[in-house]
Amino acid sequence: MENFTKILSKTDVQKRLSVPTKYLSSLPSFNGDRAVELQAMDEGGCVWAFKCSTRRKRHPKPVLTRGWLAFVACKNLEAGDKVAFYKLKNKCRTATHVCEVRVGKQIKIFGSVFGHSPIRAP
Repeated sequence: MENFTKILSKTDVQKRLSVPTKYLSSLPSFNGDRAVELQAMDEGGCVWAFKCSTRRKRHPKPVLTRGWLAFVACKNLEAGDKVAFYKLKNKCRTATHVCEVRVGKQIKIFGSVFGHSPIRAP
């Protein structure tokens, strides 16, 4: 996946991560299917498997579903937090698409957002 950063919405943390359509071409080839597996390594070296799928109808907006909510729960993510995906070189030339995922918690002071703090691995 090409570098992609998003501030999470309520839907992103409760149901699925909606990926902007402009990143569709940087996702692994769907080969005629509507879904593909995407693996992402977090800052602690843990590998997460996500199902990336597109809609059946006209607008093929990609979403991450299976595995995404477990990731959200593990990282204690909330709406307003930030997630970033970075493409990794596939040195082993395996069929699985691998990327790095980083998250940041929203920093609020007196109700104003001042930025995002990276979540450090234990």
